[in-house]
Amino acid sequence: MRKTYFVLATFSLALAFTAIACGEDDGGDGTDFASQADCSSLPAAATSYELVVKPILDASCAIGGCHDAITASEGIDLSDYANSKNAFDKKNGLCSIHHGSGCEPMPSGGGKLDDLDINKLDCWVKNDFPE
Repeated sequence: MRKTYFVLATFSLALAFTAIACGEDDGGDGTDFASQADCSSLPAAATSYELVVKPILDASCAIGGCHDAITASEGIDLSDYANSKNAFDKKNGLCSIHHGSGCEPMPSGGGKLDDLDINKLDCWVKNDFPE
């Protein structure tokens, strides 16, 4: 009987830890980039998808052969709000643009985005993906 409770408790804990980890945009080393973002110097409009995030993604990510709607490299389409939100919410988008440990560095084959653009993307995630 004790063995059954032990197995059930172990399974429950493993399931809880998995659920918590799956919702975070962190690197393989556990870094939570969004929570570390300093958004104090950015006005609210500086993190909106339409005005700020989309132009960054369109210029650096959602380009032909990469994460545009047609190619959707690695199954990631960054050409619209819903798909971009999903990529940054569920697929470690921040880890990739930070070149974090355990993530595929993006842009592929190039240097990191500039720090201001990375901070805007961090704040977009931190502020719960404003449209």
